Amino acid sequence: MPDGYVLPPLLQTAPLNYLRDGIEQPTRYATTPPPGVPVSTIEVEPRDVLVENGRHRQHEFTLDGHGFALIDAPSKVPDLYDEAAIRRDYYPEVASILRAHLGASRVVVFDHNIRNAARAAADAALREPAKRVHNDYTYASAPQRLRDLLPEEADRLLAGRFAIVNLWRPLKPVQESPLALAEWSSIAEEDLVPTSLVYADRVGETFSVRHSPRHAWVYFPYQLPNEALLIKCYDSATDGRARLSFHGAFDDPSSPPDAPPRESIEARTLVFWD
Repeated sequence: MPDGYVLPPLLQTAPLNYLRDGIEQPTRYATTPPPGVPVSTIEVEPRDVLVENGRHRQHEFTLDGHGFALIDAPSKVPDLYDEAAIRRDYYPEVASILRAHLGASRVVVFDHNIRNAARAAADAALREPAKRVHNDYTYASAPQRLRDLLPEEADRLLAGRFAIVNLWRPLKPVQESPLALAEWSSIAEEDLVPTSLVYADRVGETFSVRHSPRHAWVYFPYQLPNEALLIKCYDSATDGRARLSFHGAFDDPSSPPDAPPRESIEARTLVFWD
């Protein structure tokens, strides 16, 4: 942490944007919708929740126990806005980090997002932070994504355990719009609402989330570029380990008023174990 930085309190109240009550089958188009059809029927409402400062016990969190983990994993790629370098150099680096940290036999990095609110309006390749509680896949769409990406191997791979894990990294120290993550033990099936995501060539599915006072929220203030946040979006194992951790960016009450916009990159991966 930099000199003079004051760690936020252990607990603070902050608004998180949940799916509005009464929305049952939301849909969002990632392409132009048919005439007369809205781009999105997802409606959110802010709920004030307690968010724990995970820095006080950051080494306790594990991917299988909580659904997320913060690890020390600096990148050697000098420019993570360079699309060619990301695919050529960063994808193999991410795969290597996950194999080592998770004991995986194989990791396939299949896409990424860069988020920068200050530049997103002028650059279609960039996105703003996703300030909505969600999970990137559902129990149905994750196996389908594997089939889409590795069709010739899918039957064999689906017979074993696999997971979808995001590696989320800030490009500069995070001072605003940090990521909040829900602990797996606080998640119930009835909280999760399948949400269609319509592309030009396929229909995916994510989870939107209904509010519950059970949810235990954690974030890691002032996350640094050498720190990687591992987020489990799906796990085929049903033996009691975490299967996901829904998450979302939020307005941190402890952020300085002149904080620069958050810049981050997230890489999505298929993870396999022999």
